[in-house]
Amino acid sequence: MDVRGKVALVTGASSGIGRATARQLAQAGATVALVARDGPRLHAIGQELGDNAVPAPADLSVPAEASAVVERVLSRLGRIDILFANAGLYVAGDVAKGDPEAWERMLQVNVGSVFRMVRAVLPGMLARAGGDIIVTSSISGHQAIHWEPVYSATKHAIQAFVHGVRRQTLHTGVRVGSIAPGMVLNELWGLHDPAEIARRAAEGAGLRDEDVADAVMFMLTRPANVTIRDLVMLPTNQDL
Repeated sequence: MDVRGKVALVTGASSGIGRATARQLAQAGATVALVARDGPRLHAIGQELGDNAVPAPADLSVPAEASAVVERVLSRLGRIDILFANAGLYVAGDVAKGDPEAWERMLQVNVGSVFRMVRAVLPGMLARAGGDIIVTSSISGHQAIHWEPVYSATKHAIQAFVHGVRRQTLHTGVRVGSIAPGMVLNELWGLHDPAEIARRAAEGAGLRDEDVADAVMFMLTRPANVTIRDLVMLPTNQDL
């Protein structure tokens, strides 16, 4: 299978995994709706990708924005064949010293926006008897990591949601899965220098955004009889 002619919506598309995946989707012939909070960066990526990209700025920490941006994309492009719900925030640290307001915002983006966007795209996919939903989880969704317990909780919620929705949509033609990377060498972790990213990747200390994007494309292009429920990928030397 391929993605030519399909309409994809990618969140967190202004940087990192989302940007790398949007590029690969556009290069493979999909029309990509780019969703992120940073409008100027989003429009710059849209210009880079050309006619196959449609910037759709939205702040997914605002509950109503998640479903609203889906409706805007549907109004403009007519359908959504692929949802890559990738946007996420990262808050680590000890619970005893944590900021509940920061947790709340992370919960809204990592969990709430995914719930709302899946709810918004599913009716159309079910009506067409086809579609792909992939959600970015994390290795933290498969085990509780002590230095990031609230973040781990958001990804455990994603795992439960993905598994439940997948079972609800059996026999409908809609595929639902999650991708769970370990350490990814990007700006979420304060890494911007391409040389530093290349060095760490060569050492097996982290994944590149493009590595994760490759895996997402692999999931999307499996034959129709194949669903990849969970894809966990780790840097060679990550000890978790």
